Amino acid sequence: MSTSAPSPSSTALATEFTGAGMLCLVAMLNHVALTGGRITVSLTALQLGLSTFIVGGLVALFAVIPMLMSVRAGQWIDRIGVRRPLNLGNALVVIGTVIPFLVHDELALLFAAFSIGIGFMLHQVATQDVLGHAEPTRRLRNFSWLSLTLAASGFSGPLIAGLAIDHVGSRMAFGILTLGPLLALAGLRRLQPALRAVDTAMEPAARQVMRPRATELLKLPPLRRVLMVNTILSGAWDTHLFVVPLYGVAIGLSATTIGTILATFALGTFLIRLALPVIQKRVTSWALVRVSTVIAVLVFLLYPWFSSLTVLMPLSFVLGLALGSCQPSMLSLLHQHTPHGRAAEAVGLRLALINASQVSLPLAFGALGAIVGIAPLFWAYATALSVGGWANRNPPQDAEPPSP
Repeated sequence: MSTSAPSPSSTALATEFTGAGMLCLVAMLNHVALTGGRITVSLTALQLGLSTFIVGGLVALFAVIPMLMSVRAGQWIDRIGVRRPLNLGNALVVIGTVIPFLVHDELALLFAAFSIGIGFMLHQVATQDVLGHAEPTRRLRNFSWLSLTLAASGFSGPLIAGLAIDHVGSRMAFGILTLGPLLALAGLRRLQPALRAVDTAMEPAARQVMRPRATELLKLPPLRRVLMVNTILSGAWDTHLFVVPLYGVAIGLSATTIGTILATFALGTFLIRLALPVIQKRVTSWALVRVSTVIAVLVFLLYPWFSSLTVLMPLSFVLGLALGSCQPSMLSLLHQHTPHGRAAEAVGLRLALINASQVSLPLAFGALGAIVGIAPLFWAYATALSVGGWANRNPPQDAEPPSP
């Protein structure tokens, strides 16, 4: 690690926060509202007779506004601390789920997408900032816990929303989704003393220093590499979720079958994160990222050659294992190579890049698929992953080598 850009973990704050497990559960409860909210907003909009174009715009709002605001949010968190942004973000998620429960119309759905998207973005940046302020081993453990809980909520959120819509209607679905962030607020209340200690331990003088633009972070080679690789791997995740349904329809698979294929991907991400604490003791972060990239390339190359469920499900599962193993390592590396006092800003920049890919990839692949078909989309992203892997052939040295 460069001496000119010390990690946040080098500060006295490193060992002070003891509520990492509770904070991960709080993040999971808010993430259930986000993942379930996307499904509920889109299906409710269709029930209200809105066009598919408007539905797409509503869903895009979950990512577009956070994409534009996440860097500024990170700078704000670096300046004022984490406690207020965590509380505000959680409150916005509560408001975003309760409004369409109380007022069931198009404007309420617009407000829900806006409020939940911004609220979760604020909460996520602040949460990752807190969890990253730790010594290397504990930091990697923190992000493993966070990734595991988010994998669980990523699977359960849409499931809860779908079951609720089918059995009690979309209005009550929003009411049920409100329970998660409300419980999260109760959890945050218990964490207030620990979060206040985190803010107090941060150097007040460092918050007031005039800092350069966020793009200056991209001039740091190790950090630039982390952000590039993270964006490519996150794009692989989004590409899979977007292209597999298109491919399934093209080869005549039912909606249930397509859902089953995607569910095996989610299962893979969850199971690999259960095993990550053991794996990370034996494999360095960059080595894990390289192996995952190679596996993802092979899966994307193989996908279009098969139409049998008995092959597509294992491919989806293996891809889930590969991509699910990367997030804790990438988050840990991000904090490792970020200059002191700018951790939340770097997290915000990472989220801006991820949200940009979530908005642009479906639009680009949707247009390209109409011209060249679905199979080349898999191969195109396999090429992008290969380029990213080649650029990562000589990564910076890990600051946290595996334990003997």
